[in-house]
Amino acid sequence: MLTIVILFLCLAILLYFLLGGADFGAGIIELFTSEANRQRTRSTSYQAIGPVWEANHMWLIIAVVILFVGFPQIYSVMCTYLHIPILAMLMGIIARGTAFTFRHYDAVKGYRTQTLYNRIFVYSSFLTPLFLGIIAGSALSRKIDTGAAGFADAYVFNWLNWFSVAVGLFTVALCGFLAAIYLIGEAEDEFDVKRFVKKAKVLNIVAFFCGGLVFLAAETNNIRMAKWIFGNPVSLTAVVLASISLVMLWVGINRKKKHIIRVYAAFQVSMILLSVGYTHYPYFITVKNGDHLSLLTDHASANTINTLGGALLVGSLFILPALGYLFYSFRGHTDHD
Repeated sequence: MLTIVILFLCLAILLYFLLGGADFGAGIIELFTSEANRQRTRSTSYQAIGPVWEANHMWLIIAVVILFVGFPQIYSVMCTYLHIPILAMLMGIIARGTAFTFRHYDAVKGYRTQTLYNRIFVYSSFLTPLFLGIIAGSALSRKIDTGAAGFADAYVFNWLNWFSVAVGLFTVALCGFLAAIYLIGEAEDEFDVKRFVKKAKVLNIVAFFCGGLVFLAAETNNIRMAKWIFGNPVSLTAVVLASISLVMLWVGINRKKKHIIRVYAAFQVSMILLSVGYTHYPYFITVKNGDHLSLLTDHASANTINTLGGALLVGSLFILPALGYLFYSFRGHTDHD
């Protein structure tokens, strides 16, 4: 049953990045869109994520619940030593959701209030995945010092370092890239398709550059990033497959295959996560003294894990079909319109 719980945890993290990350990316794209085309971008984004965007946070909730119930020691370390970036991420989620709703349903849509809502939405869309990536980078950076005496060493410098920030910027670039690819399939006007293709190209280059920053920061912080990714056949194969899917993605864009390119983009990001995650499995957090918190050893009692695994299996029988119907019904509604 422990294996089932771990699989659900990994799946929840992956789906949150692919779906929720693309939602964040829509705000990132709007942030870097000219004022003349910003309304067109908003309209396409609303069509793509409007009624279902909130459902994507379900994956984050599932991941948090699994950690809280099944891996309390890991949960405790993260919430204690990374509470500042976690709080910033959660505030970003709240601010983004509030602004998204208010700017769409505000009864009095004045210029000043709309400007405020728009700014909150786009900036929180940028900062939220930034801190999400910082949290992920901090878990791998060996900067978490559980024996630190001072506040800054215990709660600031464990995440405010070049490697964690580089991972955060890489996460932002990937979210923007995912959103651009998804929005290509939603755009109905050829002008909008060309705009999103151009943004996808730019964000692809930015993601490549930020990926290079991650490797550079890793070397600076004595983190063996290259060995993690290229030092075992599984991670190396994942990198090769990610590269192949990127080529196929751009071939699909040139051939105007609007929907299959989403599969290529999701597959590419999944392989990137696999290339790093496989090397560290089953370790979830690496602390400063070299110790690891493992999913296989630092978990709750067998009874708790069995109950949690059973609840996840039963819950998936209800949640996944309902979520699928939500997407289907909305897609059918927009196609009918």
